[in-house]
Amino acid sequence: MRARLVVAVVAGVLLSGCTDEDPGETSSAAPSPQAPASSPTTEPPGAAAEPSGEATSAEPTAPAAEPPAPPVSVLGLDQQTHRGDRLRLGAVREDTAAYTSYDVTYRSRSTTPAGRTESYTISGVLNVPTGRGPFPAVVLAHGYIDPAVYERGQGMTRERGYLASRGYVALHVDYRNHAESDDDPRYQRRMRLGYSADVINAVKALQAAPDVPVADDRIALFGRSMGGGVVLKALVAEPGLVRAAAPWASVSSLEGENYDQFQRDDPADRSRPDDPARVHGLPEDNPEFWLANSSRPYFDRITEPVLMVHGRADDTCPPRWATATRQALVRAGVDAQLEWYDDGHAFGPAFTAAMDRTIRFFEQQMD
Repeated sequence: MRARLVVAVVAGVLLSGCTDEDPGETSSAAPSPQAPASSPTTEPPGAAAEPSGEATSAEPTAPAAEPPAPPVSVLGLDQQTHRGDRLRLGAVREDTAAYTSYDVTYRSRSTTPAGRTESYTISGVLNVPTGRGPFPAVVLAHGYIDPAVYERGQGMTRERGYLASRGYVALHVDYRNHAESDDDPRYQRRMRLGYSADVINAVKALQAAPDVPVADDRIALFGRSMGGGVVLKALVAEPGLVRAAAPWASVSSLEGENYDQFQRDDPADRSRPDDPARVHGLPEDNPEFWLANSSRPYFDRITEPVLMVHGRADDTCPPRWATATRQALVRAGVDAQLEWYDDGHAFGPAFTAAMDRTIRFFEQQMD
């Protein structure tokens, strides 16, 4: 693993109406986060000490191990070992000429450097194209829906069916604490990093499943809204996991901006005992923590090409967020594209065109 932390500084005003530029924003400059000079001081108990001593000319030493990261951080997620398996097909939800849709579960396990393992059964929906395969696959990360009302497979039904009808196995991940998945009582305190672990493990569970005709080396990630942020963190934590990724209408790659947009002024959120700001401090009071839980400072770890899709009229996730994230990805050396559509957050009129563009992108990267 690379030890350095890189923060992409986003600045500049971009032209409107172009494929990779901001749609008519008067200013696309985003806050310029500064990564901590060193990892935050909180370390997991029992972390191993760094090796000491000098190398000799006759006995060159291996590179030093990366220092232990705080457990609640994107780098903490990166330092875990993720294992997904036991994907089980359940009831048939839908049987069409193009594909069959199943209720599924799989096991999502993550082990910290200190040896602590957590295991969750995660529910979801799997669409399998008609035919023998093996087929390319896409793992879907849905946007925010209150877990108290969320139902299995909710949030990306259109995308799942569209992909399967075009020859892709499509696995929709419910995440922990959703639908029939196991509950993690600390998922909010942990900044929902477990969602990214569940997506990583969904890919591995697909690859390990003997009953699903998947081409193991032709898998992509596809996230919508909050799921776009989930996907970006998964790419940081597990480089090389998939061939490509497509965040649609994504939240910000800076968690402080997400808190300000969605939670700061919500009395219901602020009154919760596990509200992140109550536990960890507000972004302005503990900026190091909020940066450490953002994907943007670590974009240089991403190895997969990324296609971002965003609506010019998105009033949930501001278009300037997409511009800032794309610029930060490019500055970090990631092959990142940004496609604009004249549509809102949910994608109505432009849905088909955006899906066709996304599938062409997946096809190009999986050849």
